[in-house]
Amino acid sequence: MTTKIIGHRGASKLAPENTMYAFELAYQLGAEGIETDVQLTKDNVPVLIHDETLKRTTNGTGYVKEFTYEELKQLDAGSWFASEFSDARIISLEEFLVWIKPKDLYLNIELKNNKIDYQDLESIVYESLKSHRLIDRTTISTFSSKSIKRLSKYKNDLEIAYLTSKKKPNLVEYAKDLGANALHIKYRLLNSELMQQAIAQKMPVRIYTVNKYKQMMNCYQLNCNGIFTDVPYKAITFRKVFQFKRNI
Repeated sequence: MTTKIIGHRGASKLAPENTMYAFELAYQLGAEGIETDVQLTKDNVPVLIHDETLKRTTNGTGYVKEFTYEELKQLDAGSWFASEFSDARIISLEEFLVWIKPKDLYLNIELKNNKIDYQDLESIVYESLKSHRLIDRTTISTFSSKSIKRLSKYKNDLEIAYLTSKKKPNLVEYAKDLGANALHIKYRLLNSELMQQAIAQKMPVRIYTVNKYKQMMNCYQLNCNGIFTDVPYKAITFRKVFQFKRNI
């Protein structure tokens, strides 16, 4: 199995995260998937932004949920990163799905509902994916165990990942009991025993956020299903190095 390289919020070391600049750049650089974050606006439009508030990645302030999508579209979502990205904007999930649909890319949508329990976020995102016929190449992930349980009704046709940075005994079984059928973990939780358990349960495991050479090589060695990285161009090069060394 070849470990899939997934752009974490796009190519987020080279362009402002969760903007079309970052997504397009990740695609052009050879990433095999895109990871992005979804919050809900005041008028229930799913939009792509990591933080619950606007301050870090836009020129606005306040919570995403306090604004309509039309209001959020007016914000500058790029100048915080570099002046040449001043025309970057917050985009809707709908816009993103239209962009990604014709491309051969895996998609991971993280529901940002562990701090704010957005009403109906699970069903809104699921229906959007279904309408674009993207269910079969998408994973929905979340840190929220409540959200996993709500999503579990879709698990016969959708991959649902429990996302965690916390060490637990029998993590694979714990995720499965919640209703997840995939596991996305922080790199420090990765070990060969966990991977063996996941393989036995036929549960895909993907690792975040993997930006360093040694971490990437370890993920490749342990046959992780995917890595989320801010530097997909480096991950691709290092995977070639790993494959070369393995074949010597």
